[in-house]
Amino acid sequence: MNWTSSEDLQRQLKRYWERGDLLRSLVSGATLFPVQLVCKGPSSREITDNFAQVRAWIEELKRTPYIQINWQDVRHRVQGSQRLPSTLVVECENDAYAWLDLMDDRRVFIDLLEMTRSKQAGLLPWLERNPLQALQLAPVWHLLLDVVGWMQQHPAPGIYLRQVDIPGVQSKFIERHRAVLSEWFDCILPESVQIPAKSGVSQFAARYGFLEKPVRIRFRLLDPEITLFEGIRGADITLDAPSFCQLKLPIRNVLITENEINFLSLPHLKESMAIFGAGYGWDALGAAHWLREKALYYWGDIDTHGFAILDRLRDHYPQVCSILMDRATLDAHRSFWGTEQQPYSGRLERLTADEQDLFQDLQADRIRQGLRLEQEHLGFAWVCQALNRLPVINRKRLEYGVLVNEFLGDSSSVGLQKGSEVP
Repeated sequence: MNWTSSEDLQRQLKRYWERGDLLRSLVSGATLFPVQLVCKGPSSREITDNFAQVRAWIEELKRTPYIQINWQDVRHRVQGSQRLPSTLVVECENDAYAWLDLMDDRRVFIDLLEMTRSKQAGLLPWLERNPLQALQLAPVWHLLLDVVGWMQQHPAPGIYLRQVDIPGVQSKFIERHRAVLSEWFDCILPESVQIPAKSGVSQFAARYGFLEKPVRIRFRLLDPEITLFEGIRGADITLDAPSFCQLKLPIRNVLITENEINFLSLPHLKESMAIFGAGYGWDALGAAHWLREKALYYWGDIDTHGFAILDRLRDHYPQVCSILMDRATLDAHRSFWGTEQQPYSGRLERLTADEQDLFQDLQADRIRQGLRLEQEHLGFAWVCQALNRLPVINRKRLEYGVLVNEFLGDSSSVGLQKGSEVP
């Protein structure tokens, strides 16, 4: 029969725990008790047809611990006057915790509550909102409170996170707990020592006045006649972003690619450099104002996210041209088509007409559902042909055989002669 059982009652009470209401009342002081539980009993017909089961059901409820049964007298046309449960009540907090076997958790939470009241009373509203999360943090609660106290004494400290010296707090502790500490700092620290424009875990250090690890930009000078360090040519170089922003190089063309092998394989090109786009956001690159005077090319995956990245890059450098992100390249590499698991769903406003058409076809699955072509699958021959067509490459037309020799070391291995046309 679909009548309320003792297990049903316990599940009802447990929902108060899972919502945090039981622990929350310890912070607020507003009691929940007595808690009335829903009781679904037999219908009049069921009393007639299943009288023995009804009596057994009542006896089960009477044996259920920690509940108070309120009764009502019902007059039945066949069975006569019957006394049936009307409401079931958990009278007090201790009964609730005992029935759910959560007395130990209650004691732990009370310890956290008292610790917070004595050390950082300003965090009590957070504790009231997030009691279950607080329980999960119980083993390190005292250390988290110590970090908050340290920050109050050292607002906007101007050091790296791992330089914070607090007894018992390991060097990586703050980094591991940035999410909760961010919420706590917002509760405790004055707005004057916060940077509102910085938000989220990734910008934790900047928001609260710590030094950030320097963003590094990786690049190659593709023109062997241009060197950054005397006697070193064609080096794979990484500079911190501020140093990169101060470069003064006699280059005209910059190729940005997201794939490491593509970055490493680009051939010698006059007055050109390559930038590896992985590992940092465009904000770091956007601070390099000298790039605004260069011809910029972006080579990414042919999928919705590839065009979204191109769109964001154009927010910093409107002159960026895409390369190898066109419909002809997509069609020529059909055998390498893959699937984009979570396509980008937003709108893009900075694409050219052709880019927008292809992007919308990909987004609407007009070619194939979730279609993507990763840049690493493009054939070197196709890449070389595209580089030959770049109008700003100020050099004699690159012959396919020469480029393949630079990519692979031996043009004969691909079965084409120097100067052959690429299909």
